[in-house]
Amino acid sequence: MKGNLHKDTKVVHGSKGSDPYTGAISFPIYQSATFKHPGLNQSTGYDYTRESNPTREELEKTIAILENAAAGLAFSSGMAAATALMELFSAGDHFVVSDDIYGGTYRLFEEICKKRQLEFSYVDTCCINQIKNATRPKTRAIFIETPTNPMMKVADIAGICCFARSKGIFTIVDNTFLTPYFQRPIDLGADVVLHSGTKYLGGHNDTLAGFLVVNDKLLAEKLLFIQKSTGAVLSPFDSWLMLRGIKTLALRMEKQEKNAIKIAAWLHSQRQYIDKVYYVGLPEHEGYELSKRQASGFGAMISFNVKDVRYVRRILERVKVISYAESLGGVESLITYPVLQTHAAIPKSILDRIGVNDRLLRLSVGIENVEDLINDLKQAMEE
Repeated sequence: MKGNLHKDTKVVHGSKGSDPYTGAISFPIYQSATFKHPGLNQSTGYDYTRESNPTREELEKTIAILENAAAGLAFSSGMAAATALMELFSAGDHFVVSDDIYGGTYRLFEEICKKRQLEFSYVDTCCINQIKNATRPKTRAIFIETPTNPMMKVADIAGICCFARSKGIFTIVDNTFLTPYFQRPIDLGADVVLHSGTKYLGGHNDTLAGFLVVNDKLLAEKLLFIQKSTGAVLSPFDSWLMLRGIKTLALRMEKQEKNAIKIAAWLHSQRQYIDKVYYVGLPEHEGYELSKRQASGFGAMISFNVKDVRYVRRILERVKVISYAESLGGVESLITYPVLQTHAAIPKSILDRIGVNDRLLRLSVGIENVEDLINDLKQAMEE
């Protein structure tokens, strides 16, 4: 029956729906590092929490259900998930990567993975021809964010996956911004989906988590071995926090998107302060129609350029309801300055090419009353 349920029901009930042993509606925190064996060569199915834990297992099966995938794996952070994923590859392997990408991912690739002789080319993955031109004989994967961080560009997931399959190349999609509630890359042909669960899936800015989701059982087995061997697994308590957060995913995503659409339209009207607004849900956004075809929502991430760099300090220091803080996706609205924070690790040449400059701000819209958020931005901007 689980496959026939609507997505807003799936997020509430997860995999098992409750604890099969006690009937607990809130799935328990199995806070144990090890598990007792019934006898020699016998196991309850759980031996050691680094390998498997009932609470984490419930979370991993839940994220797989939400993504319409065969398996999910939960890690101690989004970057831990990305690090484990890169263990699938060998020296000399090449990757085509979105040039507009989270700075932490870029730092992992350039400062850590390159030491293992992995190679990376950064292109506009919204342009399939750029991907094709960057592909080499040793290209093993195409790694995309969509919408991208922070310029909110939209890549054609199905089109990229079709090309990748024709070349025997993996497609990896970072689905953090839209979550499986709004976008399911596996359905569009992706091989691996990556999440920073810290963001919308957790939703409360209170825990770090990361996920890998795959639809191939052999690939899942390889990643499970890597997860067990490298050990950056999500703890039972944090797994429970994620399960609790996911229960309200539908409500939060719908409310945050509703707020974001209104705020983006308001920002777009503030011509005296704002040069450009980057939000996928604005009809004039170049990825608007593609997003409607491959996703069921636009999300709640907005970036915008102020006309004068002096407005940056004014806004960041004067907002009261919105918090000047890194991260995104929680119930509280956050604003950040990508050029000094999330994207500080990326070379200026790339930042200039993609449009990340000293006038760009990124806003993660929360669930507060939208009038309060607009009024907060208004008072922060005004002289």
